Amino acid sequence: MAGIAKPMKGLGSGVFEVALPFRGNAFRVVYAVQLGDELWVVHAFQKKSTQGIKTPKHEIDLIKDRLKRLKEMLR
Repeated sequence: MAGIAKPMKGLGSGVFEVALPFRGNAFRVVYAVQLGDELWVVHAFQKKSTQGIKTPKHEIDLIKDRLKRLKEMLR
């Protein structure tokens, strides 16, 4: 994952995005690395952007909500 993961801007440290092409489509997996060996997948979606490469706002809002709930759960 180290070669294909990139930090997702504006979501804090430890939040990464992996872009995966598959049969001519684009998919994104967003995950947050937590303590120890645990890797938490926060969201995965098919990229169907009509605005170029920018991730749609509703996807970002969903990711932020899930990150917040994950952090609360792991306290």
